[in-house]
Amino acid sequence: MEQATFYPELAEGPANGSAYWVHAKDGVRLRVGLWRAEQPRKGTVFLFPGRAEYVEIWGRTASAFNELGYTTIVIDWRGQGLAERFTDDRRTGHVNSFSDFQMDVAAMVQAAEELDLPKPWNLVGHSMGACIGFRALTEGLPVEACAFTAPMFDIHLSAVERMAAWPLTWAAQALGKGHSYAPGYTGETYVLKNDFKNNRLTTDSEMYQYWVDQAEAQSDLQIGGPSMGRLFQALKETKSLSKVRSPAVPCIAFCGDQDEVVSISAIQNRMERWPDGQFQLIHGAKHELFLESSEARERILSQICDLFSTTFIDANVA
Repeated sequence: MEQATFYPELAEGPANGSAYWVHAKDGVRLRVGLWRAEQPRKGTVFLFPGRAEYVEIWGRTASAFNELGYTTIVIDWRGQGLAERFTDDRRTGHVNSFSDFQMDVAAMVQAAEELDLPKPWNLVGHSMGACIGFRALTEGLPVEACAFTAPMFDIHLSAVERMAAWPLTWAAQALGKGHSYAPGYTGETYVLKNDFKNNRLTTDSEMYQYWVDQAEAQSDLQIGGPSMGRLFQALKETKSLSKVRSPAVPCIAFCGDQDEVVSISAIQNRMERWPDGQFQLIHGAKHELFLESSEARERILSQICDLFSTTFIDANVA
């Protein structure tokens, strides 16, 4: 695989970080980032980012996993980060169909195989990445366990907003306007448009500044608001997944009790239907749980690694 552009000084991850260009089966160019763990090695974390996220924003989280013995591989989904984008205005957060993300997942798995990443493999999915990950699990993603933070099992919308969103976004797609911004959004990067006091991502000012610094240093990594088409596809995918049986994979899910991005009730409902699932509501936390306070991050990492350690032990016994 060809070495890809990578900004280690922004990521603040382990010193051995690298990135590669990979291609989905439809030819779309994607980017994967990799931080290999030193000894002891407990396996690999497949990290599925949320909307508007990219490899470098996960550098500090990769450091935490690295210290615990896990290699981390993360992807720039199509339409964001340094992956290929699809609109004349490259700041538009757009995807043609959520099913396209499964081609990105397949390319990531192939890259992990070619890089001979240590097993067992486990999944960590955040927000939109958890939605993509859930679909991938139902289609046989080869991981032993999974952890989701603020999983987008549904979007946080009022009843009135939801009633308006369906016909509005459907009509935009039908009329060839699916690439236009959803109402209330522009091409501005969220963390540059909103100061810490008014943000809905984290209660930790230093972690919020971490994202701001990256956005100011490398604008090419950023996107703005979602397109009408993307919003329609997200509503369609979450509705479809709500009817799917939970996979037979151990799972733990977390959500902040101040989250205003995803639907907390949808997460609770899903985890109640997950045979080997757990749910933790993190008090005093917002949406970006891996950019939250050190206390919240440590609690979440500890519980994730407790789950993943079980798969490591089982793999070694087998």
